[in-house]
Parts: sequence; structure tokens; C-alpha cells
Amino acid sequence: DRAEQIIEALNTDLANAYVLYHQLKKHHWVVEGAEFRDLHLFLEEAYEHVEVGADRHRRALHRRSVALPVSGMEALSDRATVEHEGEDVYDIRTSLENDLEMYGDVIEDLRDHIELADNLGDYTTEDILQSDVLKNVEEDAHHIEHYLEDDTLVLEEATH
Repeated sequence: DRAEQIIEALNTDLANAYVLYHQLKKHHWVVEGAEFRDLHLFLEEAYEHVEVGADRHRRALHRRSVALPVSGMEALSDRATVEHEGEDVYDIRTSLENDLEMYGDVIEDLRDHIELADNLGDYTTEDILQSDVLKNVEEDAHHIEHYLEDDTLVLEEATH
């Protein structure tokens, strides 16, 4: 029963990671504007962090069960608690706001799953999620907050 709870939580985190990964990668390729280069490089680094975290989730799942981690776009979409913004292309400020919102949801789920692992006595999973995954996710979300400060990105009102 404990293993099933952890597996369920890790599969949700894995699905969320892939949704976030694809959204960040999309924004990496469509970013434009005054801070194009810095944002392009940051978004690449951010989606790489998410990919590393997803890999850690897959390894943790493998160690805890003989079942394969959730995979396939339909299964990932069904399992995820976050939703991709879709195919539309937005200005970078809106894109980053969407990313920050998704990061907030991912962070909330990760914290809940860290608490679950602790309550179930799965201290290895707790440590993996807290020190390896949550730390990077929170740091990247913090960087997005800085990019969204009023004095960094050109606001629409400033261009008219």
C-alpha cells in the first residue's frame, strides 16, 4: 500500500515534469524581444533541469516497483495535474507568466509528495525529491519571477 502511494505520487510528478518540459521547450524556441538571448539560454537550462528531474523520478520509480513509469503522451496527459497552454504563441511576458503558474502547481505537488514520502517513512524518496528535484524547480521559478519584474521586459505600453 505504501509503495503504491509513492508510485502514484512519483508518476504524477513525472507527468507534470513532461508537461512543463514541453512548454518550456516551446517558449525556448519562440522567444523574441529585447532579452531574447538571455531568455533563450535560460529556458534551455530550465527545460534541461526538468528533464534531469524527470529522469530522477523514473529511476526512483524503477527502484520501487517492477512496473514501468507512466509513459506515452496520452497517459502523461491523463496523469498530469498541470495543463499545457496549447499550441498558441504568446508574447514572452504571457509565456513566462504561464510558466510561473505551472511551476507553482508543480512545486505544490512536489511538496505534498515530499510530505507523503516522509509520512510513509520513505526517506530516500523524500531526499531525492527535496534535495535534487524541488531545489532546481524552485530556483528556476525564482528566476522567472525576476524576468517578470516590471523593469526588465519591455511592456506593451512602452512600445506605443
